[in-house]
Amino acid sequence: MTLFEHPFVAAGSATPPVDDTGRMLQMITGYWVTQMVRTAAELRIADHLHPDGATAAEVAEAESLDPASTFRFLRACASLGLAASADGKRFESTSLLDTLRTDNPDSLRDLALWGGTESHWLPWGRLADAIRTGTPQAQAALGAPVFDWLATQPREAEVFTNAMTAMTHNLAHQLADVIDIKDAEVAVDVGGAGGNLVQTLMRRHPGLTGKVLDLPHVGADADASAEKLGVADRFTFVGGDFFDKVPSGDLHLLKFVLHDWDDDSCVRILRNCREALEPGGRVLVMELLVDEVGKPGLEPLMDLNMMTLSTGRERSADEFEAVFNRAGLRLVSVTPSASLLSVLEAVPV
Repeated sequence: MTLFEHPFVAAGSATPPVDDTGRMLQMITGYWVTQMVRTAAELRIADHLHPDGATAAEVAEAESLDPASTFRFLRACASLGLAASADGKRFESTSLLDTLRTDNPDSLRDLALWGGTESHWLPWGRLADAIRTGTPQAQAALGAPVFDWLATQPREAEVFTNAMTAMTHNLAHQLADVIDIKDAEVAVDVGGAGGNLVQTLMRRHPGLTGKVLDLPHVGADADASAEKLGVADRFTFVGGDFFDKVPSGDLHLLKFVLHDWDDDSCVRILRNCREALEPGGRVLVMELLVDEVGKPGLEPLMDLNMMTLSTGRERSADEFEAVFNRAGLRLVSVTPSASLLSVLEAVPV
């Protein structure tokens, strides 16, 4: 199932309805699918059905669930291609559901959990207010700006961090394929959470030293990841705030960071990066780029996500160039990757 395929059409099923009424009804109920996927991830349905399948009663016993409700849930999952059943009693996994398995190295489970959390779910319910007022709705829905709220919610903060790590894991090699480190010796992953991007670059370039700057609570995960990838001897985690100070280096990496913030905040982050750059250093920004109006894609939808949750936004290459200029940086190249993200390279003016 692709991002823009009809949400209620399972793989291999008949052609979906093409009339506007059918499409609109499925759009209206699309949030049901989000919560089904989140619930399947939370209850580890993919693990329970792999590799030999299970009955609803067996899944219910393993997860301490109500058996009748479990059957109804698995039946609904089968209608979406998230499960299959030959006899209507025993359920098997599908390749789609396998993307949520905990032992899948490319698992999307953490992203599925994050997508249905309160920090996303509640502000999105106030989208109309975001449009009316031009302000994010996390404060109204959660009682605090989203990152401040996460700081008070350890469980949701863990889900968010794990989701960012999972996202980076899926993107890291695609981005590394198009990142030219040139003669860089020290790369700093600014707001890099678990550090998967810079650690991937370190594995490809044995002479590269890596640092991650992020909030202190993610330090243990970053150090563990470096140990697992065999780069711990060249890796340092720095607990801090990129609005205050950025560690020195000759290559600063910002992946999916600037879209969280308004232009003034982005300028402040980028200025801190510029001031911490060694002579000849560069800043690489990895973000979605908004294209022409009407082109199908994730970018305009993610822009609404930012509008609802934070002061951030998705930007075009021209809009990024304007932000760079205000920060004393000059955009020198824009390189697409095999992922949806592009790499924008900037150097001090």
